[in-house]
Amino acid sequence: MKRLLISVLFVIPIMILTNCTRTTQLEYPETRMDDVVDNYFGVEVPDPYRWLEDDNSEETKAWVKAQNEVSFGYLEKIGFRSAIQERLTKIWDYPKYGTPFWKNNYYFFYKNDGMQNHFVLYIQEGIDGEPREFLNPNKMCEAGSISIATLSISNDAKYVAYATSKAGSDWNEIFVKETATGNDISDHIRRVKFSGISWEGDGFYYSRYDEPAPGQELSGTNEFQKVFYHKIGTPQSDDKLIYHNPNYPRRNYYAGTTEDERFLIISESESTSGNALYVKDNKTPKKGFVKIAEGFKFDYSALDHIDGKILVRTNHDAPKYRLVLIDPNNPASDNWRVILPEQEEVLRGVSEIGGKLFAHYMKDASSRIYIYDYEGNRTGELELPGLGSFGSFSGKKDENTAFFSFASYTYPSTIFKYAVAANSYEVHFAPEIDFDPEAYETKQVFYTSKDGTKVPMFIVHKKGLKLNGKNPTLLYGYGGFNASLTPGFSASRIILLENDGIYAVANIRGGGEYGRDWHMAGTQLNKQNVFDDFIAAAEYLIAEKYTSSEKLALQGGSNGGLLVGAVMAQRPELFKVAFPAVGVMDMLRYHLFTIGWAWATDYGTSQDSVHFNNLYAYSPLHNIKEGVHYPATMVTTADHDDRVVPAHSFKFIAELQRKHKGSNPVIIRIETDAGHGAGKPTSKIIEEASDTWAFMFYNMGVKPKYK
Repeated sequence: MKRLLISVLFVIPIMILTNCTRTTQLEYPETRMDDVVDNYFGVEVPDPYRWLEDDNSEETKAWVKAQNEVSFGYLEKIGFRSAIQERLTKIWDYPKYGTPFWKNNYYFFYKNDGMQNHFVLYIQEGIDGEPREFLNPNKMCEAGSISIATLSISNDAKYVAYATSKAGSDWNEIFVKETATGNDISDHIRRVKFSGISWEGDGFYYSRYDEPAPGQELSGTNEFQKVFYHKIGTPQSDDKLIYHNPNYPRRNYYAGTTEDERFLIISESESTSGNALYVKDNKTPKKGFVKIAEGFKFDYSALDHIDGKILVRTNHDAPKYRLVLIDPNNPASDNWRVILPEQEEVLRGVSEIGGKLFAHYMKDASSRIYIYDYEGNRTGELELPGLGSFGSFSGKKDENTAFFSFASYTYPSTIFKYAVAANSYEVHFAPEIDFDPEAYETKQVFYTSKDGTKVPMFIVHKKGLKLNGKNPTLLYGYGGFNASLTPGFSASRIILLENDGIYAVANIRGGGEYGRDWHMAGTQLNKQNVFDDFIAAAEYLIAEKYTSSEKLALQGGSNGGLLVGAVMAQRPELFKVAFPAVGVMDMLRYHLFTIGWAWATDYGTSQDSVHFNNLYAYSPLHNIKEGVHYPATMVTTADHDDRVVPAHSFKFIAELQRKHKGSNPVIIRIETDAGHGAGKPTSKIIEEASDTWAFMFYNMGVKPKYK
């Protein structure tokens, strides 16, 4: 195909930024356009920025450098940017703890002294023992680009296996420490991705892929995942292949074991929802694996076994989930024994502690904890501190003590020690932070979407704040993959709240707040419902005088980045500022990179004519129109994002810069040595958050109350 070459011209921006005025003249890097055209079912779709998909090319690297020069040049000239960062650093600098967990007499907990890039794992012998540092990722890399992705303790507590991630990548490497000494042993496992670490005897199960092609480590399609067993003290080359299905390259396999190691359970999936379950009884290993749940319409999560029967949480014939017992010898659904039937609330999880079942339910996107016996009889309720989110229990089914965490939008994450027999708890750790929760309030409202659906939304602000339409407001959403947005605390949001701002979270369709039906109502051909719900949330905030279009920003990441991109394309006049983060912006090609193929259950793909027409109608990249005045936009992505490859954001901002008209800046902030978000060091989190608030306040004409 003939390629039209337009030379790359990198232009240094000219700008004047002050604290009170927004006089800005930005010149963006000229992005080369090729004449690449794809034909989808007779529809010709140009893709002039295809070359930006090659993140290893020198031309792409030069383009990234030039875009960052424009973006950081703009941000550096916002007069109060440094004051925001100083204030946020002060807020952030307080000790933070994770919920304790243990095996045998060894207790572990994560702690961050305040400004450490990553939490440090500590160990102590007994609940009252003296803590000592056990695993410190901050010492692995001075820049903070190595983080701990997952961790698992052997059942005899002799070893701790842990997986590291570099620069936020989904690729992991597994190492092993001796618990007693804290010394690393020789074991080293590579090419691990989307995997757990599940112990059996003197080794563990994990999932890995084959070595990717050179240059394709961060963008190549992830196929042919396999489950292996690694025996301690042996090289990876000796690992035993446990499960693999070469007939289906695009299926993922996750191995787990029951606490007593009797059963090996493998979950097989084709996407982010729906799976099959296979079970092998180690008492009769020659029998091999037995399929106890068919894929891939429903979700199944195996929790444990009771007398050889598998305890499973599922939405099979129960959109809001139920708890059942499945006999591997008679796995047909007609033979299942229902322990906890489906209720009005969504069953999020179940813990076995002290001979009881603790069921975590979600009602209108906040937590409830009900207590049952093993026959399914409700015996009590764990009354939580307020409207918020329960962090899962750490405890043992034969012990009387457990720990849990609780947080809300104005309640910093607090660790509680729980006594099962008395059904009572006390504070184990409460953070001391430069923030007065009593000065703020959280309310939940229900607004009406375009088709009449009632949608919940949390709204957080200072008590007594005047609703005059002038408050800077950030509206956040996600709307996909059965993910639920429940109340949680963020030190970063204090910057907004203490400057008379409003934080709003819309629990739109596509999420899991009301179970499978709510999720499916925002998927594939129903995806427009998600955008309509978010637009209706913005219209509600404006109509009720919380804010106005000139003071309203929208934000979302990953699938939420798609949400922001689609909504700002459909209703650009409704918002002043937009923050699409690590978003899925090219809906016609998303399935061609890394694990993107697994998202088809939520999106559909352009390989099907019906889905192509639907995707093309809302794909952010393909719906930016010439000459439209778009909101001030700061796209954020990272060079090591191998979940949603940065090409999505690269192509989107190139198109936005080419077609956008008006004075609002449209820039991209590209983080280096970072990925999709997980494992990002504290220093980078604070820098990005400071830039976000500075960009938002400046473009709204808001001067923060910092000297």
